[in-house]
Amino acid sequence: AQHVRVVHVALHVQLNELAAAEDHTLSAFFESYRASLPLERRVLIDRFSPVDVARKVVGVGSVGTRCLILLLEAGDGTPLFLQFKQAVASVLEPYLGMSVFEQAGQRVVEGQRLIQATSDVLLGWARYEGEDGQEIDFYFRQLWDGKGKIDVEELGPKRLAAFAGICGKTLAFAHARSGDPMMIRGYIGEDKTFDKLMVEFAEHYADRTEADHVRLNQEIDNGAIEVVRDI
Repeated sequence: AQHVRVVHVALHVQLNELAAAEDHTLSAFFESYRASLPLERRVLIDRFSPVDVARKVVGVGSVGTRCLILLLEAGDGTPLFLQFKQAVASVLEPYLGMSVFEQAGQRVVEGQRLIQATSDVLLGWARYEGEDGQEIDFYFRQLWDGKGKIDVEELGPKRLAAFAGICGKTLAFAHARSGDPMMIRGYIGEDKTFDKLMVEFAEHYADRTEADHVRLNQEIDNGAIEVVRDI
C-alpha cells in the first residue's frame, strides 16, 4: 500500500498576522498565485483565506522537490485544500533549448491547460523568494479535485482492453491539441507498425520495471539500502 506522509509545519499562514508582523513575503506569494488565475477563479478563491500549511512527502517522481498542502477556509468554515509543488526546469531543455516560459511553474500549468480538455479549475503558479534571495518556482492545484478512479486490478480482459482504449484516445486528443494532428497521423500511417512498436516498448518497460524491483529487494536484503518497514 502507498503511504502518504503529511507533516505539520510550525507556521500558521494567516494573512492578517503576516500584515501585522509587516512580513508580506508569504502573502505576496499567495497573491502571485491568485493573479495567475482567470477572473472567475479569482472571485472563487477570494472567498477563502489561508489558515495553515503542512509538508507532504509523495511519490518517487517528486523526490528532492518541495511539496506542501495549504488549508484555506471560507467565512462559514468550508475548507479548501490546495497543493503547491516545486517546479524545476524541464529535462528536455538541454536538448530542445530554453522554455518560452521564464517561470517553471507557469510552464507546467500552461502545458496542462494545453493538453487537457478540462484542467483543474484552480491550477496556477507563483514564485517564492526567501530571505536569502533564493527563488523557488511552484505550481498550485487542488489536493483532491474529485477525479474518478478505476481499480485496474479488478478489471477483466474485456474491460481492461476498453480502459486501455480510452487511455489511448485521451492521449491522442492531448497530442492533437498541442501538435499538428494531420502531421502526427501522417507519421503514424495506416498500417500496424506504430501499434506494434508501442506494444514492444510497453513489454520492454514492464520487464525493466520487474528487474529493477528484484534488484531493489536484493539490495535491501543485503543491507546496501536501508528501509523503514511499517509494523
